[in-house]
Amino acid sequence: MAIKHLFFDLDHTLWDFNKNSKETLSELFDELSLSTIIPTFIAFYDKYLEINEELWDLYRKDKITKDVLRSVRFKRAFKCFGVENEELANELGDKYIQRCPLKGNLFADCHSVLENLQSKYILHIITNGFEEVQAVKMSSSNLDDYFTKIITSEGAGVRKPNPRIFEYAFKTSGAKPSESVMIGDSLEVDCIAAEKMGMQAVFFNPERKSENKKVSYEITHLKELLEIF
Repeated sequence: MAIKHLFFDLDHTLWDFNKNSKETLSELFDELSLSTIIPTFIAFYDKYLEINEELWDLYRKDKITKDVLRSVRFKRAFKCFGVENEELANELGDKYIQRCPLKGNLFADCHSVLENLQSKYILHIITNGFEEVQAVKMSSSNLDDYFTKIITSEGAGVRKPNPRIFEYAFKTSGAKPSESVMIGDSLEVDCIAAEKMGMQAVFFNPERKSENKKVSYEITHLKELLEIF
C-alpha cells in the first residue's frame, strides 16, 4: 500500500533539544550566578544531561512521574558538585521550563523538508514530551502549520514505545499502519516500536551512533528524507 502518512518525533528529530537546552541553561547559569558554586558551565551541563536522560528513561518506563522528573533533575545535578540548595534548584527548574520551549533552533533544512513533504503526504507528530511544553515549542519554531495531528503521550495516556500510543495515533489520524512511516531519533522507542506495529521507520541518526539493530531506513540529515519519499 502506498505511503500516505508520515509521523515525526519532535525533540531530537525536528526541534534541536540539545542546542535549545544548552543555550537556555548557559543563560541561566550566568543569570543565577551559578559559577560561584559550580566550577564551570560545561561540567554542570554534562552532568545535567546524564541525569536528565536517566530520569527520562525512567519516565518512559512509567517508573517516575512528570513532576518527579522535573523536581529532582537539577537537585541531583547540584548535588554532584556538593551543592544542596533546594530553593535555587527549584528556581532554575522553573525558569528553564518557562524559557527553553521558546527557543527555536531546529535541525538543518527542517522547514524546507517539511514544506516539500507536506505537498505529498499528511504529516503528524508523535511525542513523549509534555503536552503544554510541546505546543509552545511548535509555535515558537513555526512548525504548527505542517502537521495535521499532534499525538502526545499525555493525550494517549501511554508513552512510546508502548504500542497503545501508536494505536491511538492511528485512531486519531485515520491512518493505517501499512500506509504510515515513523521518523525519529530513537532506534528502540521510535523506530523498532513503530515497525512492530506494521509501519515503516526512518532512524534519524545525525551523530552516526553505531547500532546493532537496523530498521527500514537510516538518515543523518533531514534532507535525505526527500530521497526516500
